[in-house]
Amino acid sequence: MADAMTEPQDQEPRDQEPRDQEPRDQEPRDQEPRDQEPRDQEPRRYATTCDWEGSTSGGYHDYDRTHCATAPPAAAALTLTADSVFGGSAELLDPEQLLVIAAASCQLLSFLAVAARARVDVVAYHDEAEGVMPTDERPILITRIVLRPEITVRGDTDDECLQHLVEVAHRECFIANSLTTEIIVEPRFTHVS
Repeated sequence: MADAMTEPQDQEPRDQEPRDQEPRDQEPRDQEPRDQEPRDQEPRRYATTCDWEGSTSGGYHDYDRTHCATAPPAAAALTLTADSVFGGSAELLDPEQLLVIAAASCQLLSFLAVAARARVDVVAYHDEAEGVMPTDERPILITRIVLRPEITVRGDTDDECLQHLVEVAHRECFIANSLTTEIIVEPRFTHVS
């Protein structure tokens, strides 16, 4: 994956790291173990449903793009549509927004996990992320996602340590690891007492 954050020069790229060794970013022995499942477990599976009803008999410009998505066992249902440029409603979420949300949410959760393991007290995290999808190139795809987290911490953790935790979280983010889209993380840090 193209990535604006580079790994330190003394580390091998992750995909060349032997599987039977501990991760290079292992936390000190006095911290909690990583919260990841062992690799010998069954893979996690994520089931979703999408439902649409209507008629496309009137052609491309006349059918309703509104549909419903669920992901059992979660009870919440999402009413989705296409991007308004493609005939959807700007008042509803579209798949492109969900992709950017997934990347931002995963980075948030990964950062909170690595910060908690490092005993860094994060008290707020706000991200105004943006995805870019040029429509003049084929195939059409989201080429870049920029995450701009504003992270507020309590205590005397310096920005260099926080930047390192952001980079570790990015390398551990399941969604970022699943995408070929360039993902850039531009954090800002605020300290409170």
